Amino acid sequence: MSSSALGVVAVSPHLDDAVFSAGGTLARLAAAGHDVLVLTVFTGSVTAPTGFALACQTDKGLGPDVDYMALRRDEDAAALARLGVRGEHLGLLEAPHRGYDSPAALFAGRRADDDVAGAVAEVVAPWLDGADLVLAPQAVGDHVDHQVVTAVVAGLADPGRTAWWRDTPYALRHPDAAGAPGLTGTDIAIDVAGALEAKGAAARAYATQVGFQFGGPEQVAPVLAELARREGEGRPVEVFRAGATARALIGTLEP
Repeated sequence: MSSSALGVVAVSPHLDDAVFSAGGTLARLAAAGHDVLVLTVFTGSVTAPTGFALACQTDKGLGPDVDYMALRRDEDAAALARLGVRGEHLGLLEAPHRGYDSPAALFAGRRADDDVAGAVAEVVAPWLDGADLVLAPQAVGDHVDHQVVTAVVAGLADPGRTAWWRDTPYALRHPDAAGAPGLTGTDIAIDVAGALEAKGAAARAYATQVGFQFGGPEQVAPVLAELARREGEGRPVEVFRAGATARALIGTLEP
């Protein structure tokens, strides 16, 4: 890494969010020589999942004896390797293991008894200290885990050095959604034409997820490429709401 390289930290709620949403930009930052670290917050295993949490794996053909999150952590490591970036798994539990008991509950706002935000702040804060550039979700789609991560990063990171991505696949389903209120910055579109192949290859590594999210491993790359072209009105881009310094830093990736 050269002395002019950036320390980039991308904070991902789940094991796939950063790649699906910002994989092209992550690949371009890495190819430009920057040190890119993807922190994934909700990655912890549960020994004996039950109810909705168990259904989240059995509906994908995985039996109750499978360590679903360990499998997903392995998928994430393979995906990030395809982008040339590093990863850290922070080990907190996903919403289905914190009392959210249905698909609808995941998108109905944070439960009064869900105090995970403090734990998220504790594990994330040390990684943000000194980062040149922080990437994080806008919480498009209103998934509770995304809302928590967005709020925590907004409270910890320098807003000028933060760029917020449009959460995918929710941006596919809700193209006009604005994400969490109060996020500062202005939009910037990063050209990812040269990184679509790497992004597609990385996305396919999430074998447990791409079936229900995109229709299967053969569909994920074309779907993500089409979204990128739609976001850029024909030019494949990833769109961020970025503070002034972040906008200048990722703007150097523009062709």
